[in-house]
Amino acid sequence: MKEIDWSNLSFGYMKTDYNVRCYYRDGKWGELELCSEETLNIHMAATCLHYGQEAFEGLKAYRGKDGKIRIFRPEANAERLQSTCRGILMPEFSTEKFCEAVKMVVKANERFIPPYESGASLYIRPLLIGTGAQVGVHPANEYLFVIFVTPVGPYFKGGFATNPYVIIRQYDRAAPLGTGTYKVGGNYAASLRANKIAHDAGYASEFYLDAKEKKYIDECGAANFFGIKNNTYVTPLSTSILPSITNRSLMQLAEDMGLKVERRPIPEEELTTFEEAGACGTAAVISPIERIDDLENHKSYVISKDGKPGPISEKLYHKLRAIQYGDEADPYGWVTVLD
Repeated sequence: MKEIDWSNLSFGYMKTDYNVRCYYRDGKWGELELCSEETLNIHMAATCLHYGQEAFEGLKAYRGKDGKIRIFRPEANAERLQSTCRGILMPEFSTEKFCEAVKMVVKANERFIPPYESGASLYIRPLLIGTGAQVGVHPANEYLFVIFVTPVGPYFKGGFATNPYVIIRQYDRAAPLGTGTYKVGGNYAASLRANKIAHDAGYASEFYLDAKEKKYIDECGAANFFGIKNNTYVTPLSTSILPSITNRSLMQLAEDMGLKVERRPIPEEELTTFEEAGACGTAAVISPIERIDDLENHKSYVISKDGKPGPISEKLYHKLRAIQYGDEADPYGWVTVLD
């Protein structure tokens, strides 16, 4: 194994030793299998290729100061995958089997878990796809569940630093009663064009308003939005937003820090009132927002006046990271410590 520069990892794919697979055939899931092959052999008429019958998840494992390996909230990812399965008619993968598979793949690739304080972590990507051949628009009769891992650096190159976002109205990532609440690839394919427009214009990511009225805040690219004002943590309530496990965790931490927590529709004009704001998700944890530009209406909502993360966002970020790395006690039972 060549020497890895742990402190300069990108958020990208690196070949590791093993992945874990499980097949669904004849109406039931089989046993978990350890595999060293990176490719999948699937039928050209598989439903995942033609009708988007696929779902994925994302979570991380961390190496603590004590050398122990901690996985953050795998049960929550299992439950979200099950919700997606119900949404697009795939057989559910049990929480017990999901967590067993996560632990198996992390242990098998232990040498790829970055050292403590390197700023890097082990990204875990579960994937569930319809592999049965189907020409009509129907669910498959066979499925494959696979988990691979890869060491990753920070999602944004600057790490925990403020970023600019831009409101894009001409594209929507998900319809109000569509698949926005499920983690399916189609939502991300729908975001690629808007994301490129934002990047080409020098922004960290695109910022979506609701697809129906273009009036309320939806998501920050592929992440959930939150705003802080008057000692209150405010995050959108919408039928087209993916329920972020990171956002759920931050809401709990905010409440325990004495903040009021509100989940409700947030009109665009309310952006002028926030003292702090951020995008949150597994990849970056929190990406503090510097400003959100509305180019069509010649407005700029400047959140961070000094260009730095706000004090509450900073406290939430460091608190969650401390739990993930084992630097602080985990009173919530969020972390799975490997033996």
